[in-house]
Amino acid sequence: MIYLVGLGPGSAEALPPRAFSLLTGGLPVLLRTERHPVLQSEPLASALAACPVTALDDEYEHGASFSDTYDAIVARVLRMHAAHGELVYAVPGHPLIGETTVARLLALTRRQGIPTQVVGAPSFVDACLEAVGEAVTGDLHVVDALLLDPEAPMPPAALRTGGPILLYQVHSRAAASNAKLALSRAGYPDEFRVTVVHAAGIVGTEQQATIPLYELDRSAHQSLIDHLTTVWVPELAEAQRLQDFDKLLGIIARLRDPEGGCPWDLKQTHTSLRRYVLEEAYEVAEALDKDDPEALCEELGDLLLQVLLHGQIARETGDFDSGDICATLCEKLIRRHPHVFGEAQAGDADAVLAQWNAIKATEKGKEPKDSILAGITSSLPALSLALETSKRVVAVGFEWPDVDQVFEKVVEELAELRVELAAGETERSAEELGDVLFTLVNVGRKIGVDAEEALRGQVSRFSRRWRYIEEAACAQGQRVQELTLAQQEALWQEAKRSEKGA
Repeated sequence: MIYLVGLGPGSAEALPPRAFSLLTGGLPVLLRTERHPVLQSEPLASALAACPVTALDDEYEHGASFSDTYDAIVARVLRMHAAHGELVYAVPGHPLIGETTVARLLALTRRQGIPTQVVGAPSFVDACLEAVGEAVTGDLHVVDALLLDPEAPMPPAALRTGGPILLYQVHSRAAASNAKLALSRAGYPDEFRVTVVHAAGIVGTEQQATIPLYELDRSAHQSLIDHLTTVWVPELAEAQRLQDFDKLLGIIARLRDPEGGCPWDLKQTHTSLRRYVLEEAYEVAEALDKDDPEALCEELGDLLLQVLLHGQIARETGDFDSGDICATLCEKLIRRHPHVFGEAQAGDADAVLAQWNAIKATEKGKEPKDSILAGITSSLPALSLALETSKRVVAVGFEWPDVDQVFEKVVEELAELRVELAAGETERSAEELGDVLFTLVNVGRKIGVDAEEALRGQVSRFSRRWRYIEEAACAQGQRVQELTLAQQEALWQEAKRSEKGA
């Protein structure tokens, strides 16, 4: 039997008789840490002096991380149990609140069939709430400050709900700094008032200070920061909360609410929104082309709106929802990146792409008899569609040996186009023009140029030069159509020279 005993928040008066009895009853006692006030209080201190007590604080000196340290402590408890059969493992507060070692130990003992018994005591949560005099009627989030990572892609969900928070293990200035940064990223203003509680529940030692968040790691409050420190973060007003993904989902649902929603949004279907998905995607591409971060942020939001509208419509029909979209994407990204999330190896981008396509083919259940062109999105822009089609067939060896032979094919296709044009064959001319364009796409592929982007760049250059001609004509008091072709050509060359000199 392993007795998991709570030492309470630190006051001798708060230690239950059952816990005192087990700690002093002669069984081997393992302390996660001896840095706890109740262990120095009487009569427990004198009673423990005659008992077989081992403190595990030394494990904190050897572990490369807190996770490693917790695993080492758990392993040591299990070794002691194997040697003695019965023991007491004592931790601060209540064993089931904020104790990672207990959580890991319970998981292992259940798997190994080792009996355990929890002997509780008041937790730091009770003591802290009593210290700050707060009544909690909603969701209280108890968060280990050591697990906060200010550089994480998104602050933890517990920090984003706006509900009251107790941050425990704020044992150092570095931990206080990380907590401050994480709360700031979650939307808490610099001036937001938090309460630092030191030695909660210990009469004569308990201290607290209510300070602005930005001062949490300031040296002026360093005397309050140690292993007995917890930070109380009150509820954040809804108007101040971070406008995050959950908030966005709520807005989308509100827009589609039959009772008071938006008439336009309520009319939309998957089909009616198709055009907007394409439009928004092109506007994202335009912002990228302009290298405009502010516009890109806004346009990505507009594109995300389309995704979430489709998710909400599917939710209403019972097909799927935005959560399913996220879950499916997470599973796919993990599955298709075994070199990141598994044991596979991929040394460069080409290897990653080959691996991705192989996994994708397996997922789709593709058999050798199926076409290698299966799965190409037919709604791609024509030049992109041509490039993807070409890449597929090249992958199985259908390829020109070098770019010179592709140029020869371009000349051949152009000649065939001229023949059909001379014959007045409009339909055949269209086919031959398609052959020319497809072959030019392959020229681009051979030299590492995306034909779609190349043509888009040329259209952009053409538009700039044409606007130059329009502005020049206007400056001369003329309209473009009043200029001769020679004058237009002269201005065109002038525009080109202007670009080169820019």
